[in-house]
Amino acid sequence: GRNCSILQEMDVIQEQEENCYCYVQNRTIRLQYVWSTLQVKIHSREVFTFEPIAQKSNCRNSETVLEFAVCAVQIFWKPETSTETSISLKQYGEDICFKIQPFKTEPYTVSVKREMLAGKLLFLFVAGIFLFHFANSLSRSTKFFYLSGIILGVLALLVFVLLALKRFIPRHSTFWILMGGCWMSSLYFIYCFKENMQWLWSEHRNYLLGYFLAVGISSFAACYQHGPLTTELSITLFTWTIKLTAFVLIYCGVTIPQVAYAVMAVSLCSKGLCYPLGAASHLGRKMKNHFKSKQLVFKYLTEEEYREQGETETIRALEELRSCCRSPDFPSWLAVSKLQAPHRFAGFVLGSPHVSPAETKAHEEEYGIGSTFLEAQLFETRAEPEQDDPANCIHAGDEEDEEEIGKKISFPYDTELL
Repeated sequence: GRNCSILQEMDVIQEQEENCYCYVQNRTIRLQYVWSTLQVKIHSREVFTFEPIAQKSNCRNSETVLEFAVCAVQIFWKPETSTETSISLKQYGEDICFKIQPFKTEPYTVSVKREMLAGKLLFLFVAGIFLFHFANSLSRSTKFFYLSGIILGVLALLVFVLLALKRFIPRHSTFWILMGGCWMSSLYFIYCFKENMQWLWSEHRNYLLGYFLAVGISSFAACYQHGPLTTELSITLFTWTIKLTAFVLIYCGVTIPQVAYAVMAVSLCSKGLCYPLGAASHLGRKMKNHFKSKQLVFKYLTEEEYREQGETETIRALEELRSCCRSPDFPSWLAVSKLQAPHRFAGFVLGSPHVSPAETKAHEEEYGIGSTFLEAQLFETRAEPEQDDPANCIHAGDEEDEEEIGKKISFPYDTELL
């Protein structure tokens, strides 16, 4: 029912008298504004009063409990008195209205500036994705358990104290009632701390650091005395608590609620897709083995293919050995100290053949065509049947017949060997 000034992007308004201002949210969804915020700054030389104006209809139509709590806090929030203040507006949140009342007739400036990529929103979104996908492993980590206890003790001291004193509360109904009250009080204090963080850090920095240090050490001591989680039930509860916290961070890390809901749904589906994908891959392997021919077909290599494959694989293995010896991780000095011919090893690494010409010549003389080794093999093969033939010992007359036949057939021994 007030005639408030409508704020637009990049506005710079100077005023001297009391006035109220409203920013009407854009209803057109644009994905480039997912992590975008608007910063409204009020600056003056003299002290003024900044008072948020909460509409009762907005509180009734709040979509979430968090929005209702923020709206209720704004109704009972005392006006802030300072010379400079700022508020951050989400791109697709509720319409924001506030009133500026200067104590003296002194001009004040209201400026609106857009931040296309808000670091806080992006950090909250990435942290939420990380917590959700690694919740199972983080819930079993001792370090993360202690870190979570310290963060819970600093941000929600009443909740941490109630959890520490849970064993002294006999009835579960009483515990959960107290837990609800502690969480509401903690959320209220977190909201107050968020709104006055800049003022507290500039005016009461020592007290703030003392609170963080004292509560952090006390929380760590309590968690260390309790010990990490051991039962499966407590680990499961801790896992789902991490996942719910991740959803809250994802929701707070984007300006478009529809995008947050879509990311949450995709995250849940990605965790559930492992089971149908595993079943599908198992079924695929079964079907492949069923339709696959059970008769194994062997292909034999010819002598030429066998020789070519041996040469190719030998060359490839030698190149791999050279590359391994050239790598910086290879213990070259240790290898050189155990070698008898280091110069030859160095030549091999630089590309020289692994067999010297003298060794190649000796191998050819020993095992090549016309070598003594081949002749010995041929003569031994011929002599063995003659020694093992039993007819040579029984019939001596047969030898004379064979000599006569040999005289009639003129095949010299050298020609037969060739």
